[in-house]
Order: sequence, then structure tokens, then C-alpha cells
Amino acid sequence: MENKITAETAYTITDPALQIKPPTEEEILKYNAEAEIKTVVIENTKGKIKLKLYPKEAPYTVASFMRLIDKGLYNGLIFHRVIDGFMIQGGDPSGNGTGGPGYKFIDELNPDTALYKEGYVKGVLAMANSGPNTNGSQFFIMVKDTPLPNNYTIFGKVIFGQEAVDAIGKVATYKSGDKKDMPITPVKIKRVYLE
Repeated sequence: MENKITAETAYTITDPALQIKPPTEEEILKYNAEAEIKTVVIENTKGKIKLKLYPKEAPYTVASFMRLIDKGLYNGLIFHRVIDGFMIQGGDPSGNGTGGPGYKFIDELNPDTALYKEGYVKGVLAMANSGPNTNGSQFFIMVKDTPLPNNYTIFGKVIFGQEAVDAIGKVATYKSGDKKDMPITPVKIKRVYLE
């Protein structure tokens, strides 16, 4: 199944005060071509994580992620949510799980494909959301195979540095309150770049 998503129908502006705009049609093509030949590196305080992106399966998601990398959005952020034996989550400019890039975009779910039949296995990169079509900048990486409903757009996988993901997954976190699942000692994303 081929995704046919246009830039005009894929997103809604949620915060015009943020200066990052969603990718244009031209940028979607550019970023997806680039994702075919490059990997994404998340350099953080626990090591480096290299990701292969899936532009054919999730073209708008990949383009948005790469545009946010291009704009430096992820540099200096933290992994704000860590659940041992499940996943690590980052990409929130507010650092508390409520923020995003200033726009939300549609899900790119393909439950009949091999990717979704394999599911949310260790190393999978997917979009975090607060419901249907609410993707922004937040993403998660699985630390263990976990059955989840097909509600989260899968758009990549760890190809190097799973030990860094696992190390983040083992950090001590707050157990209750507003900071539940937030690392007590922040795990900082130093920078995200293409290689």
C-alpha cells in the first residue's frame, strides 16, 4: 500500500508562536530521498543511537522528523519518559510530555504490512501521540518487544546503539506525581544529526 499524503492535508497548526513550520511538498520529497541513503544519529548522555528511517512506509512522518532535525529542535532536549522493560520517549520541547513543534499531523498506520505484523519490537522507532492524528515531535524507542495496538506510526528502527537505548531504559525514574516515569537524573539529547 502506498501512502498518498499531501502537505496541505497532513497537518494542523497548533501553536503559531513556534517558528517551525511543517514540511512542504518539496521538502517531503527531499527528506524522503535523503532518508533512503542516510541514518539518523541521536547523540545523548548514554551513548549514540543510530536509526534507519522508513520513508516508504511513513513518508510524512519521516519528512517531519527530518525537518525538525534540520531545525535543531531535538538538540538539548531530554528523554522525558522512561518505562523500564517497555520504551524510552523524547522529543518534547517542554520536557514534560505536553509539548510539540507547533503543529500536529496525521497517523500513517499500515496494519496489513509486515512492519506492523512484526509490531512494536525492541528497537522500533514510533511516534508518540495523545490520540488519533496528534503526532508532533515526540517519539519513542522500544526497549523490549511489547504488544501494542496499531495506534503509533512506526517510522524507523535502531541499527546501532541498542545498548544506549537499554541503558536509558534502566535509569531511575520518579514513581508518582507529575514527574512519574521522568528520569531523576536527566538523560540529555546532545544533538541529532544525519550520517
